[in-house]
Amino acid sequence: MTRFVKVLAVIACAAAISLFISRTQTAWSHARVALGAESNGCTSDDSGLKLPEGFCATVFADDIGHARDMVVAPNGVVYVNTWSGRYYGNSPVHEGGFLVALQDTTGAGKANVIERFGETLKTGGAGGSGIALYKNSIYAEINDRIAKYAITSGFIAPKGQGVTIVSELPLTGDHPMHPFLIDAQGQIFVDVASPSNACQEKNRIPASPGKNPCPELETRGGVWLYDANKTDQKFSPAERYATGIRNGEGMAMDAAGNLFVTQHGRDQLHANWPAIFKPDQEATLPAEQVMLLKKGADYGWPECYYDPFVDKLILAPEYGGDGRNAGVCAEKTAPIAAYPAHWAPNGMVRYDKKQFPARYDNGVFIAFHGSWDRAPYPQGGYNVVFQPLSGARASGQCEIFADGFAGAVKSPDGAKHRPSGLALGPDGALYVSDDVSGRIYRITYVGGAGAGGGITPCPSAASPAGEIENAHAKPPEGLNPDAGKESSGKVAVPRGATAEMVAQGEKIFRGQVGGATCTGCHGADASGTSIGPSLISGKWMWSDGSYSGIAKIITDGVPQPKLYRAPMPPMGGATLTPEQVNDVAAFLWSVNQKK
Repeated sequence: MTRFVKVLAVIACAAAISLFISRTQTAWSHARVALGAESNGCTSDDSGLKLPEGFCATVFADDIGHARDMVVAPNGVVYVNTWSGRYYGNSPVHEGGFLVALQDTTGAGKANVIERFGETLKTGGAGGSGIALYKNSIYAEINDRIAKYAITSGFIAPKGQGVTIVSELPLTGDHPMHPFLIDAQGQIFVDVASPSNACQEKNRIPASPGKNPCPELETRGGVWLYDANKTDQKFSPAERYATGIRNGEGMAMDAAGNLFVTQHGRDQLHANWPAIFKPDQEATLPAEQVMLLKKGADYGWPECYYDPFVDKLILAPEYGGDGRNAGVCAEKTAPIAAYPAHWAPNGMVRYDKKQFPARYDNGVFIAFHGSWDRAPYPQGGYNVVFQPLSGARASGQCEIFADGFAGAVKSPDGAKHRPSGLALGPDGALYVSDDVSGRIYRITYVGGAGAGGGITPCPSAASPAGEIENAHAKPPEGLNPDAGKESSGKVAVPRGATAEMVAQGEKIFRGQVGGATCTGCHGADASGTSIGPSLISGKWMWSDGSYSGIAKIITDGVPQPKLYRAPMPPMGGATLTPEQVNDVAAFLWSVNQKK
């Protein structure tokens, strides 16, 4: 009898387990159906991103500072380096350290623990870009050095001061950031980008020749190699690993030790050399790149740029190039993949996890920060793309994996968010940082009906510039409570100009006439960007704000800006007649009278 009761108990237990499993499977099935009904198959997707089917994203953290590179520890803690300074308009920074530790202890896909560490504004810190994890320590760029912060058991944020690994890294010029990668042996590959656009006698000034040989290449424009196991190393030309790289912000290494590096192509081919390049070539040349890094290799900058229309490196005009001939560039190392001009590839990470579908295995994700130098044509980038790889080569066309960061407006001044850094979690999730608003996204794969669809191929690097656009024009009445009322028809006009000149000046400013690229630096509404000041604030650094004063600044340019990192060439790099200069000056004077 006792044995019979035990048998009945076992049968009852098995039935209960079977019922639980059945109900769980049914519930999961219903959940998956519900997920499929939601955007990107995820009920908690609050990101606003467009992703392939089967993927979802959450806002893991927000408003943490100008977030740049990231790394994720084996326990899932996300470490972020944040930056500050003139690149971000000297905006206020967070209290506490520039380094941030983020942890999700609830499993909700959002960081509920946020701790800061490292240098602060009060201790003289300005933050940085590069960050890596090696031997249970965080290595991070801070100002002109890379410092090591040991992680203490029981704490997510390292305690104590950082130990200097490398110091005296160059900080001057256009590209003062130092992203880096540490391999399994502790080799630190450091991007030491160029201080200029093309190593000209006068940076970014039309027809200014290139310095030959380029002295910048002694200490800039390449990748340097250091040892993560040593302290107090000093930057010097002796540690240069590869050269001819204008700005190699993204780095990724595969299991075979192949190191891939992104390349920000140069700017202003038409603006500085209008006799050689057409206006639309400002937006289409040169291509952005991914390169296979080799010791001692020369990738061509500043003498060369990559032309995707002929699939080769071309001699730059600063060094005697005519836009067609390769010259010495035939001897330089070409990229393994090319992308549309000025998209600005920042972070890169190789996918070596198992959560995503197999098609992503061992390829790289690239964060494109977004363009400015495509104006007055449509801007591009502001997305994350996936590039399949086979060994040391690209194995197919890339796809736009994540889009929608910028919101409705893809431009430096209008983008709500701009992707910058990438990192992988131990569970296979992909993290994306935004250096505008300090947002961190977490992207996961959930599968479901239709998973694997919705793939968007990247446009060819040789795609046309598109149509000149009236960059994000607002309604004539403006965005205000009185919108819809009839205009008085009155336009503020400076003495010596006409209303027609003001109207023509606006067209020139927006690139509809004269091939000007004003909106690229000063924004669609002239309110300024991270690389150019507001022209409608009523505050003038280089003139008295008069009609003639504005015209003089447009004509002469600003070779040495006081607050911004890049000079303004005469006439913004465009070829304007004196009449067109006066038209633009009239327009800018006019809009300032409304402030």
